[in-house]
Amino acid sequence: MTVKERYEAAKEVYQAIGVDTDAAVEALKNIPISMHCWQGDDVIGFDGAGALSGGIQTTGNYPGRARNPQELMADMDKALSLIPGTHRINLHASYPVFEEGQWVDRDKLEPKHFTKWVEFAKERGLGIDFNPTLFSHPKAENATLSSEVPEIRQFWIDHVKACIRISQYFAEELGTPCAMNIWIPDGFKDVPADRTSPRARLKDSLDQILSIDYDKSKVYVAVESKVFGIGMESCTVGSHEFYMNYAAKNDILCLLDSGHYHPTEVVSDKISSMLLFFDKVALHVTRPVRWDSDHVVLLDDEIKEIAKEIIRGGSDRVLLALDFFDASINRISAWVVGMRNMQKALLNALLLPNEKLAKLQEERNFTEQMMLQEELKLYPLGDVWNYFCEINNVAGKEDWFKEVLSYEKEVLSNRQ
Repeated sequence: MTVKERYEAAKEVYQAIGVDTDAAVEALKNIPISMHCWQGDDVIGFDGAGALSGGIQTTGNYPGRARNPQELMADMDKALSLIPGTHRINLHASYPVFEEGQWVDRDKLEPKHFTKWVEFAKERGLGIDFNPTLFSHPKAENATLSSEVPEIRQFWIDHVKACIRISQYFAEELGTPCAMNIWIPDGFKDVPADRTSPRARLKDSLDQILSIDYDKSKVYVAVESKVFGIGMESCTVGSHEFYMNYAAKNDILCLLDSGHYHPTEVVSDKISSMLLFFDKVALHVTRPVRWDSDHVVLLDDEIKEIAKEIIRGGSDRVLLALDFFDASINRISAWVVGMRNMQKALLNALLLPNEKLAKLQEERNFTEQMMLQEELKLYPLGDVWNYFCEINNVAGKEDWFKEVLSYEKEVLSNRQ
């Protein structure tokens, strides 16, 4: 059977339970995912900061890491060519493209330092999201926006203000809003004597940052919490409770990273609550293994549950980005596996008889609800996915991997 014939057969199976596969495929086309640039070069960046720091580690030494903007853009191009649909790219501020003699420190960054990225995005019809980089820098060794040293704190306040201006430049040049997400590595290795003062300084820093004049319809400022990191195991200043309250009070977004909570917490359970009180919510989807280890996204139970909540809550209300960095495997394959798995999870959610399932719950008919949820796990999702790939001129099943191997042989293996 051809891909189209298998799709037509699957279509009939889904029609029997009231699901329109054509509508699901069309809806998936219009859900962009923001693909993070830092998977391609192990979060090193191009501003010369040196070693990775700030409670973050990238493990592995698989050959072929991108070493400059040209290589990173080429690798992202290859990955995007293997992912169906049109998406976005997510940049950190540590990825400027400086011309000769143009280097500046992070507090002095300007839109002109990112014009090459705008050109790259325009040519491909991509939107850009952005992140201030408050790690891997000599002035981030102890603390950033919560620092007790006024000069250090001011440096980082100025950096984030610069990033808001750059984000608005992206939005205006590309005609699509830019999500700008703030994460800081500030915290304490051992039990702190004073949690209040660092958080008060963080609050004041954020207040100063948000005091600048910017267009909220073009720049969606978000704040991202973390339960702990390397060197800040006992306390993180930017906790979930701090940021959720700050975001609600100041009309900005709260970003949920699926690897930034206690291992028994799941982001899928948080989305519906957040959307009752926020117009939008931002996500960084990753795969934690025991803690925030940022593994490549798999099509596991939690990713499926996250996707269900995105679809049920309204995909236009969720700013969806991925965040992982694995240097132990082919980096392009990591991007493609993660992005395609997020799309497969979304397609799975779109192919569920959500209204019927909700009605069974409303009637407290949990027996039939459980039965149907289990039977749906073996429905022909793969046939619909392969059809989605075909109509988007992208290889289905595992056939895309041949292109990755060819690219590794012809391009990546030549990088020393």
